[in-house]
Amino acid sequence: MRTLIVLRHAAAAQVPGLADRDRPLTEGGERDARMAGETIAGLGLRPDLVLCSPSARTRRTAELALPGADVVVEPDIYEAYADELLMMIRRSDPEVRTLVLVGHNPGVHQLVQDLTARDGHAGFPPGAFAVIEVDGEWAELDGGRRVARWSPGER
Repeated sequence: MRTLIVLRHAAAAQVPGLADRDRPLTEGGERDARMAGETIAGLGLRPDLVLCSPSARTRRTAELALPGADVVVEPDIYEAYADELLMMIRRSDPEVRTLVLVGHNPGVHQLVQDLTARDGHAGFPPGAFAVIEVDGEWAELDGGRRVARWSPGER
């Protein structure tokens, strides 16, 4: 069995004149990213690999939530649709047992919905994550069981 954790970047600041890719996390976003990491660790999950969008807010979220993890910046995650994210995951090394994808809405939320066939949660706010258990190889991924979901508002 494999575990996929889909993590949306934490809350980012709106800074006039700053490119979207360069937006930093807010103070609350930094706190929420740390809390997401504590929650992931509390579930006994330790990532083998983190695929992360190149934006400043996703990289900082990964840094705070998953300190010491092997983070690979994947430029195509930025603005990716769910099907594109799924293709990236399918290319993961079979040796990876626990994979984290740090990205953006609407792609990450739709990915979780597509993989788990669940529509019970209307949103996937900044800092939210879902844990999906996956049978089989990454290359064959087409669904899984959502075993956990967390967002900053659920403290």
